[in-house]
Amino acid sequence: MPNLNTSPTEDLFFLDTNIFVYALLASEPLKKQRAVQLLEQALGNHSGCISYQVIHEFANVATRRFRQRMTNAECLQFIEAAMEPLNRVPSSSGLVNVALTLQNETGYSFYDSLILAGALQAGATTLYTEDLPHHQLIGGSLRIVNPFLLLAMQADSSAG
Repeated sequence: MPNLNTSPTEDLFFLDTNIFVYALLASEPLKKQRAVQLLEQALGNHSGCISYQVIHEFANVATRRFRQRMTNAECLQFIEAAMEPLNRVPSSSGLVNVALTLQNETGYSFYDSLILAGALQAGATTLYTEDLPHHQLIGGSLRIVNPFLLLAMQADSSAG
């Protein structure tokens, strides 16, 4: 794998787009609560980070796919307040190169591999997402964690 010249930073975590989406969705109250906790932690003690890809994906979802779509102004206001302070990974050809290598190694989609590459470049040790296999280790230093897994297991046990 190409070197990103970034060493892992203990306790630094990377937030995938779905964390921001759930933080705004009233239709998923348990996921919303967990997502808001992660955002508060990320912003409160600067322990969370994202890449420009997360901002791009969020803007697309918020202005086109939400049941009550955000206006462009509302979306920009949210991005400036909650996302820009966490953005540590600019787009670059080096990032794309690492993503392509990860895509080859993992078999994940290019965009999922780009999220992984961003998290590695930022030096994160944890990637919070529900889109990739829980607890998998990437690049020897990045652990994938589904922050909603415990919620799903609790819901299953209370339903049965």
